[in-house]
Amino acid sequence: MRPFLPITLATAMMSLAAAVSASAQEDQTAYMVTYLELMPSAKDQGATLLKQLADASRKEPGATRFEVFQRTTAPSQFLILEVWKDQAAMTAHAAAAASKEYRAKAQPLALAPIDDRTSIATSVAAGQLAPGAVIAATHVDVAPPNRDKTVVLLKGFADTVRKSPGNMRYDVLQQTARTNHFTVVEVWKDQAAADAHELAAHTKDYRTQVGAMLGALYDQRWYKAL
Repeated sequence: MRPFLPITLATAMMSLAAAVSASAQEDQTAYMVTYLELMPSAKDQGATLLKQLADASRKEPGATRFEVFQRTTAPSQFLILEVWKDQAAMTAHAAAAASKEYRAKAQPLALAPIDDRTSIATSVAAGQLAPGAVIAATHVDVAPPNRDKTVVLLKGFADTVRKSPGNMRYDVLQQTARTNHFTVVEVWKDQAAADAHELAAHTKDYRTQVGAMLGALYDQRWYKAL
């Protein structure tokens, strides 16, 4: 496998600025990442609620993708990944009956407020989510002065990871409210492929580079799809 090499930042930043300007005009796709932490005793009830929400949401106008993940080591914690045609579709979804019903039923079961993070794409490519896939979601929070360098790093690493054996999808999203916060969602064919990725030289190199820019703990969590 070709090693992951650092990019010359001066050149990359100029290219990034042009790409962001163009994509902002062309790509209106809206993303939402939601973290839900319920009482341990409510994990099954929560899973049922979220499956019902996903089934209803996928039928709504403008729905591109609506996925629900359950954490493997803390099964009362869930992640929702929404992809909508545009902001208008996502706003309409939030006001839909199914969304209101889900929140009304989930809030009494929650240990913390429902954590919604509106996002845009930093690096997203076509991919799959097959039954039995292994999923990781990582919150990458860097110090604000490191934001643009992190964008370059994450985009380059995503391009490398997508060529790895067993990788089915690798998406990098950037929060709109806190633009130095990123969510990385990776999907692997199986645990062996995920483990091989974690041990790869390019992953260790990436972790060293991003670690020097972090403003908080590198928060990686493992999930299964519901």
